[in-house]
Amino acid sequence: MQKLQASFNGMSFSVTILGSNSAIPTPERFPTAQVLNVHERFFLIDCGEGTQIRLRKFGVNISRINNVFISHLHGDHVFGLFGLLSTYTLLGRKKELHIHAHRDLEASLEHYKKYFGTGLCYDIVFHPFITTMQMEIFNDRHLTVELVPLRHSVPVAGFIFREKPKPLNIKKDAILKYSLGIKDIRRIKDGMDYVMESGELIPNSVLTLPPLKPRSYAFCTDTSVFSKLAGILKDVDLLYFETTFSETDKKLAKLTGHSTATQAAKLARQANVGRLLMGHFSTRYKSTTTLEKEARAFFPEAYAVEDGEKYEVVQVRVE
Repeated sequence: MQKLQASFNGMSFSVTILGSNSAIPTPERFPTAQVLNVHERFFLIDCGEGTQIRLRKFGVNISRINNVFISHLHGDHVFGLFGLLSTYTLLGRKKELHIHAHRDLEASLEHYKKYFGTGLCYDIVFHPFITTMQMEIFNDRHLTVELVPLRHSVPVAGFIFREKPKPLNIKKDAILKYSLGIKDIRRIKDGMDYVMESGELIPNSVLTLPPLKPRSYAFCTDTSVFSKLAGILKDVDLLYFETTFSETDKKLAKLTGHSTATQAAKLARQANVGRLLMGHFSTRYKSTTTLEKEARAFFPEAYAVEDGEKYEVVQVRVE
């Protein structure tokens, strides 16, 4: 399995696969769950059965997870949540836990609190959404999260995590050469040129390095492919897309609201994504090699994921 390149200048942007199988777990593959690391801030995406076991096995500090995103309310994407909530209580968690999910999950959370939430020592903050509209559902100083409406047998959402643009990087030698003060540096980072006391204008391009290109990760599972998706996913750096079935089983994929490896690869090519990660595999396939080979016929940068693998997105400067 080929891992993606490491991040530029230590600013992490990576996803760890906790579970990559579909509804039925195997000894090697657990149901769907991932952790996205953005600048050492951890976001849990789906929470299938056994997620907290995988978090420990793969060395993720669960206390650093403050936001959970649930794509839909099928058990293989949410059954692990309630055990994780109980573990947080046993560990004495104090910090709020934010859960972003379809509004119908709230009833299950209230049931959990009533029957199993004795001694709950932290606040669970629920952020309900509906899956019929493309919209922003999270925003902080580092990134935004956009909901992508998908198509399955129940309401389902995909998520696009986008790193926010960074300010220009000023050249260290320029600070010394032109005796720049703090106010000067701020103005230059905002894109302004510098005017010396003599009146000479120093262009901003001479003083700064090109900005770092913001990175993006899209998570789409339990969905059929449809025409609008390519436009929505256009140019994302890393796309996780379900490949439950081989193209030989495309009729079954259509019947169950899933996708094939070929369909995912053609979508990735059309959307001009950087890399395609494939997962949510049906247990009917003893190996994912065939699915990966099938996808690479249409999109060479396609990878069948493995539980425990971490895939990093390299950071580059805008040309």
